[in-house]
Amino acid sequence: MRKIVLTFGLIAGAMLSAMMLLTIPFMEQIGFDKGMLIGYTTMVLSFMMVYFGVRSYRDNVAGGTVSFGRAFNVGIMITAVASLCYVATWQLVYHKISPDFFEKYSAYTLEKARAGGASDADVAAQAAEMARFNEMYKNPLINMGITFLEPLPVGLLFTLVTAGLLSRKRRTET
Repeated sequence: MRKIVLTFGLIAGAMLSAMMLLTIPFMEQIGFDKGMLIGYTTMVLSFMMVYFGVRSYRDNVAGGTVSFGRAFNVGIMITAVASLCYVATWQLVYHKISPDFFEKYSAYTLEKARAGGASDADVAAQAAEMARFNEMYKNPLINMGITFLEPLPVGLLFTLVTAGLLSRKRRTET
């Protein structure tokens, strides 16, 4: 099981990491809204590896049958490996490649709020909230925890759907 989890988790993680490395440096040209769409689309595509990993486990290790619980276990471990790759890549991007990312994102968010008709008080409150978040985000554990939670819901959804689709019980012949 470990080989399957690592193989498919690292493939998914490589997909997530590669797209992050390709898009983050060009986020101002791409646009933050399109960047988010690209990011979540990449997550959906990369977490398809959960399906292929669980299917590989079922067919090659478990003899063609797998319970929902075991399929969920394999899938969530693949998700965890991919998410850890995502976190590691974000740490590289955040600290070395684009250390001013948060400032650029904050400026974009505040400008979007102004363009949307937010009052000066609302914009100031949002700026204060972003400043508090930025200070909190400088703590490496909080940074990594928040980053880990970004792809996790997508991976969890794929894990649940995959476990439901691929779980098979042995039929007893009568």
